[in-house]
Amino acid sequence: MNQTIRQLLDTADLLLTDTDEPATSTAATASRCRGAAFALRVALESAVADRLTAHRAPRAIREGTQRAAFLWLRGCAEAGAARRAKAVWSQLCLGCHYHQYEIGPTEDQVRAWYTEVAVLVALLAR
Repeated sequence: MNQTIRQLLDTADLLLTDTDEPATSTAATASRCRGAAFALRVALESAVADRLTAHRAPRAIREGTQRAAFLWLRGCAEAGAARRAKAVWSQLCLGCHYHQYEIGPTEDQVRAWYTEVAVLVALLAR
């Protein structure tokens, strides 16, 4: 795991655990959760890019869309890990986007995503 990925995971953890304010507002909690989701998504994307680079994927794949990267990942990682990475990445994308009619990801959802991303980063680093 490279230093950037470690820092992103630490940032997500800090956003989920740093509650200095005794009565945190719902908006502040939602913002922290969405920020943690962004950090987790970038950490996962970086781990996938590192794996693709290690397996000498073409530059167009490494620097192209994430959809292409996750399709290529199937040939560079275990099938189960590639499927799990794509699934959690899709959920993180939904959690990162703001919609007026949605509250956003809950703290429990983001904690579950954190656990899954941490496991996948370790699997992809092998």
